[in-house]
Amino acid sequence: MMAIEQNYPLIPIKEFTSVKQAGLFEILKQPRFSGQLILSDPSKQEWIFHIYMGRLMYATGGTHPVRRWRRNLLIHCPQTSAQLSSLQEDLANTNWEDVNVCWDYHLLCLWVDLHKVTRDQAIKMIQSVMVEILFDVTQGMQITYQIKPDSSSSLSSFFKPLVLIDAEQVIHEADELWEAWQSARVADRCPNRAPIIRQPEQLRVKTSPQAYQTMTKLLNGQYTLRDLAILMKRDARAVTLSILPHLQSGLVELIDIPDLPAPVSLPPNETSVKIVPEQKPLIACVDDSPLICQSMEKILTSEGYRFVAINDALRAIATLLATKPELIFLDLVMPNANGYEICGQLRRLSFFRNTPIVILTGNDGIIDRVRAKMVGSSDFMSKPINPEEVLSVIIKHLKQVNYN
Repeated sequence: MMAIEQNYPLIPIKEFTSVKQAGLFEILKQPRFSGQLILSDPSKQEWIFHIYMGRLMYATGGTHPVRRWRRNLLIHCPQTSAQLSSLQEDLANTNWEDVNVCWDYHLLCLWVDLHKVTRDQAIKMIQSVMVEILFDVTQGMQITYQIKPDSSSSLSSFFKPLVLIDAEQVIHEADELWEAWQSARVADRCPNRAPIIRQPEQLRVKTSPQAYQTMTKLLNGQYTLRDLAILMKRDARAVTLSILPHLQSGLVELIDIPDLPAPVSLPPNETSVKIVPEQKPLIACVDDSPLICQSMEKILTSEGYRFVAINDALRAIATLLATKPELIFLDLVMPNANGYEICGQLRRLSFFRNTPIVILTGNDGIIDRVRAKMVGSSDFMSKPINPEEVLSVIIKHLKQVNYN
């Protein structure tokens, strides 16, 4: 039996299969270990398993911890997912010194205590989160692990976890999903990446008008394969297979996208959250034309800016609230809504009161400019877009709002 000491080095494991996973968790189970098991891959991505008395209590980390949390909340706690606006109220008086694990686990415990979710719902959500993380760990293959025993009294005898899970249970479920993913011959496709249309005109020719319309709304680089599975009420493997021919032909591409912002401001000593290096500003482009968005993405990402494209005007406000960009390019003429209306609605929201909003239009008339100014736009830019002008406008307006 392995003795649990206070300090552990980083230990690499090649091909971290389900058998090796089970063996590692069994080593920690025998001495009734309490603390953290931290897994990382060559890209420095980290997953954290919180363990109590040798059994799994919760897991977090990875590429998209907030997206994963929101997806599972929608599946297992739909009544709470529909009332996320009350989230800040539940967290407003949180004393972070009393939080034993991490904000998402703390929130589940709080909601169970307040009878906002049932204990059974919380347990199912925790299990689902663990399975998803173990799938990602398995796909990562080359893994390094580190063990951090709990050296404080935070996990004392008075601490009562929502559930304690045997690792074998979730490892088996994750392994079944991974085998199905491999059998479908999509093992090289990561479900945390987002599909985006790269050749819209060629795709239009190869699909029906209805299918193309649906694809332009969903395959816009804003939703990961897992996000799309929830939206389409299918599993991620089925979603991936449905677009696989277009991925193989290059009409659609899978790209990395950022996580959604955490619903709570975390303290600097929150140990379950990995510190992210400083990033360049996030720029949004609201335009129904995938070509315009792709041109904008190429210009901005080549200069290191982060980018989010929004092709559906009806979802623009919700997506902007979720991603909180530092500057917004907004098309003037779109189906179902126009740039004036969206700009006016954004200016009525306190968060976007001072956010630079640049109107894009193919009609550079004095009347349009005056009207755009009246609804609160910061600037006006003509199409077709010019890379130098785009970058100049960004630098100008981000300096005005003192973005560093």
